[in-house]
Amino acid sequence: MSDVRHNADSVSQYVLGHSDREIERLKAQARLIDPITQRFFREAGIIPGMRVLDVGTGAGDVAFLAADIVGDKGEVVGVDRVPAALEAARARAAARSLRNVAFREGDPSDMAFERPFDAVIGRYVLQFQKDPATMLRTIAGYVRPGGVVTFHEIDWGGLGSFPLTPTYDRCCRWGIDTLRLHGTETRMGSKLHSTFVAAGLPPPSMRLEALVGGGANSLAVLQLIAELVATLLPEMERLGVTTAADVEVATLVERMRNEAIAASSVIFGHYQIGAWSRV
Repeated sequence: MSDVRHNADSVSQYVLGHSDREIERLKAQARLIDPITQRFFREAGIIPGMRVLDVGTGAGDVAFLAADIVGDKGEVVGVDRVPAALEAARARAAARSLRNVAFREGDPSDMAFERPFDAVIGRYVLQFQKDPATMLRTIAGYVRPGGVVTFHEIDWGGLGSFPLTPTYDRCCRWGIDTLRLHGTETRMGSKLHSTFVAAGLPPPSMRLEALVGGGANSLAVLQLIAELVATLLPEMERLGVTTAADVEVATLVERMRNEAIAASSVIFGHYQIGAWSRV
């Protein structure tokens, strides 16, 4: 779900955790979502040679994507509050021999940088903040005049199936209920416009995409939700949303896929929404 960790104003501990399994889930998620994020960033005006700040960099997926765009003459600085996530990001950068990416530990809302950035970016970040407009206002201050602020957030309102695939729809409801109880904004994508405006930024340009698949070709979308449910399961049980016996993680993807094939259903993933403004 996310490449971010909570700041000091967050309502509670980051709901998805920082385990090795979660980092692997983020990598798998990135393989599907990166093309969408790249399109958002390019349309927002991220170009070769830019100096870019990646907020809530996590294991580095968005930083690496930005590094590919800005090229050898550009620079990407990824910031995160969690040492374990940054350790994974640095190891991955070293394995790729990337010289235009660096990572720093700290709260992105309370850091100092030696010079301004041409752009600040983030993916699945604002949904976890107690006051996303305040965070956005603060980090926009790291950007030079005329620079870009662009974020990619999801909206759970896009999830569904037609004809109905019961197990997939239950998974979506479990996810929404768990995140809301934990304090996560499940409609952040649709709230990007109001958040940018509340942060004092110009009304953003926006785009929407989504992963979608039908019947046997819906496996990628189903795997995404199944992995997210598996990650959230301890919190689902703690909050009384559902139980491991109800979820049956081991067979979850197979059951959803069989239902989708039997009904010839179309499976809709999260709305993927990008927004960007110039400061």
